[in-house]
Amino acid sequence: MAVLMPPEWAPQDWLWIGFPHLAEEWPGYLDRAQEQLAAFANAVAESGQDVRLLVRDEANEARARSLVSEKVTLERRSYGDVWLRDTGPLIVFDGKSRSARRFGFNGWGGKYEMPGDETIGAELARDAGMPLETSAMILEGGAVDGDGTGLVATTEQCLLNLNRNPGMSRPKIEAELEGMLGFDRVLWLGDGLINDHTDGHVDNLARFVGPNRLVVPEATGNDDPNAAIYDDAAERASDYGVDVVRIPSPGLIIRDRAIEPASYVNFAITTHLVVVPTFGSPNDADGVAAIAALFPDRETLGLPADAVLAGGGGFHCASQQMPRQMGAALKS
Repeated sequence: MAVLMPPEWAPQDWLWIGFPHLAEEWPGYLDRAQEQLAAFANAVAESGQDVRLLVRDEANEARARSLVSEKVTLERRSYGDVWLRDTGPLIVFDGKSRSARRFGFNGWGGKYEMPGDETIGAELARDAGMPLETSAMILEGGAVDGDGTGLVATTEQCLLNLNRNPGMSRPKIEAELEGMLGFDRVLWLGDGLINDHTDGHVDNLARFVGPNRLVVPEATGNDDPNAAIYDDAAERASDYGVDVVRIPSPGLIIRDRAIEPASYVNFAITTHLVVVPTFGSPNDADGVAAIAALFPDRETLGLPADAVLAGGGGFHCASQQMPRQMGAALKS
């Protein structure tokens, strides 16, 4: 039976979030990254949605408990990095029931291989009582973003990268996306943001906010390093027939003399709340306001995420939702 992966704005039963524990992955930023992801968990829990915060060990659990409210459930799990968008289960529906999908995982092209990351997705699916189907194709969840109608956006930089699936052609990748996740139309964007550790995940570049409606950043300032990348993505999407909405980018963000892949597009959509990462940029307020205008049915909140970004991702990257059902999935 055909399946379909619901969009992120569909009602959710709970949200999984990863809690940082590896000091070497967050040099000089671990404490602040923990505080920022705890603030994210608290905000979602306070909005009325269940949150399951994954912690690594006893010490990590004690640190998390000191930062989160009693409304946040802590689950001790074996995982490497916190990026559950990529390592967690992807949930699909067959019209009645939900089931989980897991693809092959090779540490983002062999760059960051950590014990537990290749197994946490199946473990979470099992403990949620869902049947699991697997694919040998290498795919991280942040590399795809769907609109709930079978349309998915991705980037050539990631999915066609030789460090992922060198033996798979574009048509074969498209066929696997359709068979496993129900995506029967693929919008191929080009490159992702400069210095994105994931080789250009789409969830840092462009996101669906409704059926056939895609948000793409727009350069702010003449020194915005991703200006051409943003414009190329918007042009490709528009040429494909997608309704494109442009929002401000954070602009040039530098850390340790390197360009950071900062993006308001890495927002997390939850049942009652949209959480937008902010970076201390002059454009933060405008970025949050632009996203808020796209979600009049729920509150939008900007939260600091500069320390989270120091570890390689954002709020969307660190979370994975459990969709409730398809009934109210499509947003007008």
